[in-house]
Amino acid sequence: MNITYIVLVVIAGYLLGSISTAVWAGKLFHGIDVREHGSGNAGATNTIRVLGWATGIPVMLVDVGKGWLAASLPLFFHLADKGSNTMISIQIIVGVAAILGHLFPVFTGFRGGKGVGTTVGILLALHPLLTLSCLVVFLAMFLLTGIVSVSSMSFGLAFPVFLFTLFHTDSIVFKVFSIVIGIGLIITHRENIGRIIRGEEKKLIRGKKKEPSADQPK
Repeated sequence: MNITYIVLVVIAGYLLGSISTAVWAGKLFHGIDVREHGSGNAGATNTIRVLGWATGIPVMLVDVGKGWLAASLPLFFHLADKGSNTMISIQIIVGVAAILGHLFPVFTGFRGGKGVGTTVGILLALHPLLTLSCLVVFLAMFLLTGIVSVSSMSFGLAFPVFLFTLFHTDSIVFKVFSIVIGIGLIITHRENIGRIIRGEEKKLIRGKKKEPSADQPK
């Protein structure tokens, strides 16, 4: 194991995470900084809310992709045996660096997003089936509530629960990381939790307003 290569890959992971997709897309295609609008968050949800789905979906895909790429770098450079506890640990370290890059991006003044998309990409690289199972939970909660923050926190809580009950890993680091992910997504959404309690959290998808009947005043 070459420590120098590991350090370089960790730095690369942070720089990948620092790619502020929402900020750059907003400025390049719309001439605005999404951090100055909506929730002020540099993530896909706020991008969709402020700039629309056509911009928000690519932002989301790139955020997921950069997380997946960061966690896959140790595999590409053969820093340890594939599937070994050592490899998983290195992937998690690089993944954490990417999340920190997304939260505190060096390229855009250290003001980033919540890291949900990047985290999903990292988890896809680590354990695709487990991650897809948790995405089903995300989708179910989103269809029920229409609120992305509730869905994201549900995803985060489902990950350690599913890992400990339905899936198996010998990696203690991975088990601890799954718990950190669950707690971390709760912490990064603490402002959303406050808005949910006050009934102020906005839904990303709203139902159509009911048209008044002919005998009702408009």
